[in-house]
Amino acid sequence: MRSELSEELSRIISDKCIIENEDLSRHTTFRIGGPADYFVRINSQGELSSLLKLFSEHNMEFFKDFYVIGNGSNLLVSDKGFRGVIVSLGGEFSEIRLLDDTHVSAGSAAFNSAVANMAKDNCLTGFEFAHGIPGTIGGALIMNAGAYGGEMKQVVQKVSIMEPDGTVRVFTGEEAEFGYRSSAFKNRPCVILGAEIELSKGNKDQIESTMNELMGRRRDKQPLEFPSAGSTFKRPEGNFAGKLIEEAGLRGYSVGDAQVSEKHCGFVVNKGKATSEDVDKLIKDVQKKVFENSGVMLDPEVIRLGEF
Repeated sequence: MRSELSEELSRIISDKCIIENEDLSRHTTFRIGGPADYFVRINSQGELSSLLKLFSEHNMEFFKDFYVIGNGSNLLVSDKGFRGVIVSLGGEFSEIRLLDDTHVSAGSAAFNSAVANMAKDNCLTGFEFAHGIPGTIGGALIMNAGAYGGEMKQVVQKVSIMEPDGTVRVFTGEEAEFGYRSSAFKNRPCVILGAEIELSKGNKDQIESTMNELMGRRRDKQPLEFPSAGSTFKRPEGNFAGKLIEEAGLRGYSVGDAQVSEKHCGFVVNKGKATSEDVDKLIKDVQKKVFENSGVMLDPEVIRLGEF
């Protein structure tokens, strides 16, 4: 089937956009992960529709046989890699457009920082919170990404997706069912195409000042000098994961080259040569020790991909 799939991929996608045995550590912010059988770059809705049809013909399933990634900022990929097709969106999916005085259209592959900068340049306020979130719009929509009091739920008016049969569907912000680090798309077999975001007119200098202030706070408090997947655990109700981890005596706790950050206990960082096995064990150790110390079971925010 692998040979047959390779030939069929070449019929709908340029060979230069298909890589076999691609090391996924190159595509995750953890800098961890083994090879994917295929790494495919898709640049248009037409290509995506053809690809999904091909997957359907081969009875390939979302999440199991193929997976769509953005910046890989919330992924822990197995050292064994991924037995299937990793899809990366680019081209028209990276486009950002001003629709009118207060509405912005952003493709799923557009970086959050790029959307924030475009908004700033057009004197639009409301997206400053996302400037430092190291990912793409697609990932931000799936996880209802947020920081410093802002979240996608507050600004998203519409979300466009493509269903497995190639049908395009548009959700309103309400239909997207945004919750804490969740949405209607989190476990739904679909591909995010993009979103329409509603912002407000503001002062460019003030917007830039706010963005710089938030980035400064991020640099001061977060271990940006090491590869990580951002906040490793969801915030438990009425508490903070980093606080509970520190109270359990786990600041700086290590498994191999995976470490609970000494700068911010809510982050697990790769000190150099951490494996997914190191990170996975560290996460489980942290969960166990925090539960023993506080009675709270931390829920990982990081998504595991591949065999563990």
